Amino acid sequence: MLKSSRDVIIRTESLAEAERFYGAVLGFAVSFRDAGIVGFETGSFCLYVEKGAEHGPVFELLVADVEATKARPIAAGCTLIEEDRSIPRCYIRDPCGLTFNIGESADP
Repeated sequence: MLKSSRDVIIRTESLAEAERFYGAVLGFAVSFRDAGIVGFETGSFCLYVEKGAEHGPVFELLVADVEATKARPIAAGCTLIEEDRSIPRCYIRDPCGLTFNIGESADP
């Protein structure tokens, strides 16, 4: 079973500029900070801005087992975009163009 989290992830080459915009201009409070990623509390969702090649928003879906779950959407026409088994997580683009992260959680 898939369950969405409140997290939306975007990437940008200019993390400092994004932090200034989302923090100073829009007024979102920083809720998380680590090397290469900053999280902002927006109210309805948490926006995570990660340093890296720019891409559109990624919505997060949580499951008990990423490996077991990812095969079903891929078989249905989704494309595996990126995978990190050490976390574990994978980015998948659905046939409508939406990219989502399938992440592992003990309580999906």
